This record gives sequence, C-alpha cells and structure tokens, in this order.
Amino acid sequence: MPKKSLEDLGESAIESVPYLASDEKGSNYREASPLEADNGKGKIEKHTVKPWVHFVAGGIGGMAGAVVTCPFDLVKTRLQSDVYRSVYKSNVTTTATTNGLKVLQLTKNAAVHFKETFGIIGNVYRQEGFRSLFKGLGPNLVGVIPARSINFFTYGTTKDIYSRVFNNNQEAPWIHLMAAATAGWATATATNPIWLIKTRLQLDKAGTTRKYKNSYDCLKSVVRNEGVTALYKGLSASYLGSIEGILQWLLYEQMKHMIHMRSVERFGNLNEGQKSTQDKIKEWCQRSGSAGLAKFVASILTYPHEVVRTRLRQTPTENGKLKYSGLIQTFRVILKEEGFASMYSGLTPHLMRTVPNSIIMFGTWELVIKLLS
Repeated sequence: MPKKSLEDLGESAIESVPYLASDEKGSNYREASPLEADNGKGKIEKHTVKPWVHFVAGGIGGMAGAVVTCPFDLVKTRLQSDVYRSVYKSNVTTTATTNGLKVLQLTKNAAVHFKETFGIIGNVYRQEGFRSLFKGLGPNLVGVIPARSINFFTYGTTKDIYSRVFNNNQEAPWIHLMAAATAGWATATATNPIWLIKTRLQLDKAGTTRKYKNSYDCLKSVVRNEGVTALYKGLSASYLGSIEGILQWLLYEQMKHMIHMRSVERFGNLNEGQKSTQDKIKEWCQRSGSAGLAKFVASILTYPHEVVRTRLRQTPTENGKLKYSGLIQTFRVILKEEGFASMYSGLTPHLMRTVPNSIIMFGTWELVIKLLS
C-alpha cells in the first residue's frame, strides 16, 4: 500500500470531519423528506415547509377523501342514530360462543356487516335516488376542507413551535402528542356547526317527511328553533374524540419513522432525487398505507364517541324534548337501553370510509406538498 504524503493525510482528515458527528446528526440519519435536495456542492439541504402549504395541501387531501367515501359516511351516520335503528336492523348474532368458535364468529359477523353495509347503500339508491348517497356532501366539503386545513396547519405549525421551545428543535413522541391535541381541539371548535348541519341532513328522510330543503335551510331552522348554542351540540364528544386524532398522528409518525429508517439502511444518504421512480412510489404507498393503518387502530379504540356525538346532534322530537342532553347522560342512556354493542353501531361503514379516506387524504397531502414546495 503506497504511503500518503502529509498533505494528502490533511485533506483526508478535513473531508472526514462531517462524519465525526453523532449518529443523530450524521448524514446517514437525515430525515427522509420529499423536500430534501442537492445544493450542487455535494451537500443535502432540507427545506422547511411553509405553513400555508400545509393549509392548502390538507384541504385538497380532505376534499379528495370526502368525495370518494361519502356514501359510507351516510350509512355510518344513519346506523349511529336511533332514528334508523329499527329500519336497518342488523342480522349479526351475539350468542355466546366458546373460545374455539370466537374467531369463526367474529369473521362471520364481519362478513355480515360488510354485506349489510352495501345492502343499505343499495336500498338508499333504489328508494331515495343516486343523489341521496351524497346527502350531506355539501356541508361535508364545507367542513372537511377547513377542518383538514386547520388540522394539518395547526399540527405542522405547533409541532415546529413545541420542538423549538421545549425540546431544542428535536421531535419526539410527546411533541407529536401535544401538537396533535392542539390540532384536534382547534379543529373541533372551529367546525362543530358544520358537522351538526351535515348530521341533520343525513338523518333527514326523503319524501313528505323531509324537514330541511338544504344546508342553509337547516342552519336557519336550528338557529330559529333551538338557538345559536345548538350549533355546538356534540362539541364535548368532539373534544373526547380528539383522542382519536392524537392516536392517529402518534402512530402515523412512528410508522413513518420506521419507513424512513428502513430507507436509510437501504439507500444511505441518497436524497429523493437520486432514488428511482419505483422506489419513490413504493415509499409513498407505504407512508399512505401507514396513515390508513393508524386510522384503523385509532378508530376501533375510540369509536364510541362517534355514536354519542351523533345522538347529541339529532333533531329534537316534535315536542321539543331532548332525549340526549349531555356527554355522560348519553353514554348512560345508550348503555341502559341498547347495550354496549350499540356503542359500535356503524363501525363497519365507518372503517370502510375512514381507512381509505386517510390513505387518500395523507397521500394527496404529501403529493401537494411536493408540488407546492
């Protein structure tokens, strides 16, 4: 092996300095971000995403998911309501089984739920027409676009702020938790009136019994007959439901980190521009799928709040008496009159809607961020 001159050794030492840093700051551990780019000097720079980009991308992603999955949202809302409980009576059996038959029984019930969900969609189409499958889409879009915009904007912004102020510019699970909680509370407060109108429209029967002509008529009727404060019915359940959003963001961030670390092991310090199109698409699908899986787990763990929220937003009876007047009271009434199983009414169409919705929404969000950045 030829001997190196003192000058060559000096140059080698200078070149090796960037790699003497800790693993956390080493080039192989840079965040795998679609916004990383080679600056032409052999170094990879990470560009900060501007808050307005999160706002726009979140709105577009939410709109795409809402349009595609609207029929499932309609079925979910009706199954959650006691108004349609007798109309859409489930054939799922709840008889006691031995341990050996539990898996078979669960599989059978899941198949029945899927069949019934599509059966309800078919009945709505035949009896109320194709447009009825998209009842509540107007307020849904009016709500989804600002809701997702506010959620992604607040989460991204507060995550940066919390990281900078409390954790020396470093992300951590507890930072994600704080940001997700802030985003959930801000979104619920800002958009509750829109979701109340959407729920009322989806529970409104077609034909001669129809109460509301459109979203504006529903808004006027609620304010005139029940007062402005009625627009915030179900807000307490929405705050409780922010736990679902917190869990989803936490799980999504952890799974995204795992995907990133696997990418680092495979590609080292390559930036996005040096990867093949196939690898980019594969990682994008993995991240989008992670959003769907995170939503699936979070929804199952926190679903009862959805049923309670729908009951709180129902139209009062003809005599104006409220059957469901508060969060705890609603939980008690449902458990007493209908049993614990009713706390999961509409779960199947909910999962059939929210899981692909999350995949579409987060996937679109990431693509729009790439385009706008």
